[in-house]
This record gives sequence, structure tokens and C-alpha cells, in this order.
Amino acid sequence: MPLRPAGFPSRKAAETREFPLDNMLMMTYACANIFNRGLNATTLYENPKKKLWKGGCMSGAKEYNSRISKQYRQLMDYCKENMDRMDAELPPAREDFQTLLAEHGVSRRNFIKWTSVMTAALMLPPVFKPLVARAAEQFSRLPVVWLHFAECTGCSEAFLRSSYPNVDDVLLDTISLEYHETLMAAAGYQAEANLEKALKDFSGKFICVIEGALPLGMNGRYLTLGPKGKTGIEVAKEVTSKAAAVVCIGSCSAFGNVQAAKPNPTDAAGISKALGITTVNIAGCPPNPVNFTGTLLHYLMFGALPALDSLGRPVWAYGKRIHDYCERRAHYDASEFVDEWGDEGAKKGWCLYKLGCKGPYAFANCSKVRFNDGVSWPVMAGHGCMGCTEPAFWDTMAPLEKPIEDIPSEHTIDAIGAVLLGVTAAGIAAHAGLTAIRHREKKAE
Repeated sequence: MPLRPAGFPSRKAAETREFPLDNMLMMTYACANIFNRGLNATTLYENPKKKLWKGGCMSGAKEYNSRISKQYRQLMDYCKENMDRMDAELPPAREDFQTLLAEHGVSRRNFIKWTSVMTAALMLPPVFKPLVARAAEQFSRLPVVWLHFAECTGCSEAFLRSSYPNVDDVLLDTISLEYHETLMAAAGYQAEANLEKALKDFSGKFICVIEGALPLGMNGRYLTLGPKGKTGIEVAKEVTSKAAAVVCIGSCSAFGNVQAAKPNPTDAAGISKALGITTVNIAGCPPNPVNFTGTLLHYLMFGALPALDSLGRPVWAYGKRIHDYCERRAHYDASEFVDEWGDEGAKKGWCLYKLGCKGPYAFANCSKVRFNDGVSWPVMAGHGCMGCTEPAFWDTMAPLEKPIEDIPSEHTIDAIGAVLLGVTAAGIAAHAGLTAIRHREKKAE
């Protein structure tokens, strides 16, 4: 019988709701994960009258379902309260969202379909679809300051390019982008003035999005920005200190990526490591726009960052291995591998592990949300996963088109996944614990 997971509320705390929002979300994610795998309380244990968790948190199928329903109701109440507060505090919308959808040719039916997909992606039950729709309508009211450091602008390019407009594109087009060096018309001192105005007008309310690593060598002088010649470190410290939250877009800002690859002459590092702050890491090279959109929707709905793994990535997007949901997984199980590019196995869509696919070692939802308007993703297109959502993948996953080791048994692959999943779970528990401490400190004050 499993112990009650760290960070989950006790019976008393669950009944009185005296536990942090993060812990409530942990339970929501865990329950959603159970149901997504096709399990229920009666199949988890042969005797449904047995207690589901030690310590008396839940017991029996009926009590289990009752408590889960109660948790969802409490979460919905919290979400509604937060969104009412957001309505009062955020700047007014610059454009009507429903009108924009119509202008872009997105029907009401397609919008409803999108809310269903996004609700499921966020690991929330269908009853949250109206709240996801409401959060989408507030999207353009959330101020965003987007900084660029050592990077190639590929993440911005990934968000900008689409073959036809969908809801995600409309959201990203209407985002209240107060500062973005690539997209803004201003330059020089005028651009600097725009940044200073945004920091003053929306202090403590804007989301700081960072694209690119920070070079730390020579006191940061490998990267200087703007007419005043500030280092990237100076700009990052100034902006992040006034932000409501910091979101790192892409593996460069999350972990350093290619800039931090050996021998790393500029001593580049990810934002969290360079500044010693907590960041939400939307990892990938480039990441999927859906993961960015979903993270901001979560913030609008709950007024808080999503639950993160030990690497700062949202659990709802990076909680599973690529290997677990890959459409070629059945071929791996059958030992059907592509031996060289263009062979018969490649034509039949067999497993790409022998050609360097790092799916067993990488956590992401690429196979579910896909890229290019949901059309495809690298493995479907015929190339193995590079593991680009993991730290230092340029070094640890190299060579990219050769396996890290000889083909291991399924037991070995799953053991690797179990260890990585354990690290993720440990990060979730630590995140919940720290939040609980912060809540207690606030109450003490």
C-alpha cells in the first residue's frame, strides 16, 4: 500500500482547505494522471473498502470519488475568485477577443474545440472549459516584457510562423507585448524608454519572458545591450526584480543550451542559475507554443505558476517521457529498429533508437501537441528525438544521431524513466513544501 505522497493534504487539512493552492493542484494533477491512464478507484485495489492512502486521506471508491469532486469544486471556486480579482486589476483589453477570432476566421465551434484540448493539456477535468475560455479572453490584458539575450531568436520565430491562424496564434498576436526587441518598431533610446515605462506602469504585474542564455564571463561583458551599454546581467536583474513571474522560453534561457556547451568560453548559463531566481522553464529548441500559451493561461486562471518538476518545467507539459507516448513505441517493444536512413524499416515507420533517438531520456509532450499547427513532430517526420528539453543536451545527448549505448532491454529503459520520474516527483514535493512555508510566513506576518 503506497504512502500518502509528500505535499498531499491530510484528512483534516483537506476538509478545512487549510493547505496551499500548490498542494491542491498536486492532487488535481495526480488524479488527472490516474484517470488519463484509464484507472479508477475500484481497479487500483482489489478491495475497494481499503484505504487508498495510508494516514487516512481517502478510503474506498465512494469516499475517493467524493473527495476528488470536493477538491475540484474548491479548485474551481479558487479559480473564479482569482479571475474576478484579475478582472479588477489588469489593464483593459485593447481589442475584443471574440471579434478578433471572427476576423481571423476562427469559428465559435473551433474555439470550443480548442478549449477542450487546452483543458485536457493542463490536466484539468472538462468542467474547467468555461474557465479556460474566460482566461483566453483575458490573455491580451496580461502585460508581457520579452527580453533577448544570447540566442538565435528561433523561439520567437516558432511562435510567429504558422500556416493558418488558430486560437493559439490569435492569443500570441493579441498578447500585451510591452517590449520585444525583435518585433517592436522602436530602437535605441526610444526602445530603452519603452522598457522603462513598462517597468514603471506594470511593476509587480507583468510577466517577464526571457529568450536566451546569460554570459557570465568578464562580468557579463560578452553581452551588452542598448544605447547605454548595459550588460545582459544588469538588464535581467533590473527587469526580473519587478516582474510578477519569470518565464524562460527555450532551452537557452532555461539551461544555457548551445551557448553553455563545452568548452563554454563565455561562461553562459540559464537564467535561474545565473541570477539565482525561480523561473518557469518552457524547455525545447524551440519549445512548442502550446506550452507557453498553457502556462500563461494557468497563471490567469489561478494567479500562480503551474506545478514544476525539479528542473523548473511545468509538470502538465513535461511530466512524461517522449518514449512513453511515441507512436513508434510498439516497434521498439517488438525490436523493430531502423538501421540506416532510408532502409525498409524507415519506410515502415520503425523505431529510431539505433539512429540516436533520445526519446527514452527526454521529458516533453511533443508527440501529443506536435508542431506546425499540430501536423507533425520530428519522430513522425522520420528523425529521432534530440532530447532538446533536457539540460546540457548538446553534451549529454551527443552524438545526436547515435544511441547513447547499445540497445538496452525494456526493463533498463523503464528503469531510466523511473529514476527521471523520481527526480520530477521530488521537485514537485519540494515546490509544494516551499510554497507551504511561504504561506505560513505570510500568515505569521
